[in-house]
Amino acid sequence: MQIIDKVYIDGTFVTPHGHELFDLFNPATEQVIGRVRLADAQDAREAIAAANRAFPAFSRTDKRERIDMLKRMHEAVVAKEDELYEAIVEEYGAPVSRGRWMAQHASSVLLEAAKVLQDYAFTRRAGTAEVVMQPLGVAGLITPWNSDAGFICGKLAAALAAGCTAVIKPSEISAIQTRIVTEALHEAGLPAGVFNIVTGRGETVGAQISSHPDVAKLSFTGSTAVGKTILRAGADTLKRVTLELGGKSPVVVLDDADFDHVVPLAIQAGFMNSGQACIAGTRILVPRQRLAEFEARVREEVARTQAGDPRDPQTTVGPMVSKKQWERVQRYIRIGIEEGARLIAGGEGRPDGVDAGWFVRPTVFSDVTNDMTIAREEIFGPVLSIITYRDTDDAIAIANDTNYGLQAYVFSADEKRAREVASRIEAGRVLVNTLAHEPAAPFGGFKQSGIGREYGSFGLEAFLEPKAVIAAL
Repeated sequence: MQIIDKVYIDGTFVTPHGHELFDLFNPATEQVIGRVRLADAQDAREAIAAANRAFPAFSRTDKRERIDMLKRMHEAVVAKEDELYEAIVEEYGAPVSRGRWMAQHASSVLLEAAKVLQDYAFTRRAGTAEVVMQPLGVAGLITPWNSDAGFICGKLAAALAAGCTAVIKPSEISAIQTRIVTEALHEAGLPAGVFNIVTGRGETVGAQISSHPDVAKLSFTGSTAVGKTILRAGADTLKRVTLELGGKSPVVVLDDADFDHVVPLAIQAGFMNSGQACIAGTRILVPRQRLAEFEARVREEVARTQAGDPRDPQTTVGPMVSKKQWERVQRYIRIGIEEGARLIAGGEGRPDGVDAGWFVRPTVFSDVTNDMTIAREEIFGPVLSIITYRDTDDAIAIANDTNYGLQAYVFSADEKRAREVASRIEAGRVLVNTLAHEPAAPFGGFKQSGIGREYGSFGLEAFLEPKAVIAAL
């Protein structure tokens, strides 16, 4: 049993003012494995004050100093990789097949930020003016549980690269992972107050960060509903806001696609991170005339998809993070059945042979229409919908008929044709014949999938404000 009773404020591990204790679970066993003492609004205010005091000096550091800091942070997180990996598997339930990548991602984002900073010009010319990109101030970073360490390090890396100081509110569900990351970042030896990490509830710590007048910038990853709340809270002081929110990503399978190649990729896109991914490809659009052929291949692929013990190397779908999340996914499966969708794989309950843990049967519905609840709402679990289309124009119309627009996938034997389709899809990222990630490319959503972009120079500039200096000639 791990007891976590410290938060990180002003370069020091301190006992939080808040007294609430929150149980931490292993989602594969449903057993309590730890307890965290949560921060409260006063802790958040103290963290903001520390970041505010540190900002004037830190904002004047040069690129070289900040690059060196990011590299030290990278080395410190790498040194904790094995411990972080164990926590990701135990506390989050990530399959070992994915957990190692998640642990490595937490350190790699720091190095990627250093690379972006190396080549970034903070001063440029615009006619007779000199334009200086200036750090905004204190950044409030609110991160989710589905890649705790990766989001903490990624958002913090961009903020520090820009010259901002930060207050981070991670999810309380991920407190063990947060403790490991915090200890690693502390070892990097940054000036006191430059970053502060306070684990607490959204309605207390998150609300304080979102509304505090000394916070100039907010960056949030999570649900669209919470994102709207944060946007409203920041409006009174006109905070600059980046929101990376929900998705209902289409996987457009064109009529010339090789199903032997495409179906495994489509299932991977849908079930990635056990389905707990904002970019999961949950709406699979297939040509009507090839539906039976596609369904047959999907059945075969899902039958090979192992859901269960995350420590089994063959497992690709682990448990849902919590009982609440498990119940949410079960409810959506029932809704799909009630609305007339046809199950071709999975269904309600746990996988065969699994008696405990918040495991979901990898589930695929067919005969789904785009107006059904399971096609409209983000489920955040391993539940996919197959939707048929008449022709390419119909496929694009269905793909775009959503409130979301975070990511999309297009598969075709003809890359030129796939790129043409990609150009017509309303999404922040479109992957053509691949599931690859490109850290230099901007990431963020159209429509209600968010505001602004992360990663690369776009992510850096989210923490900067342009100032034009015009002098007499």
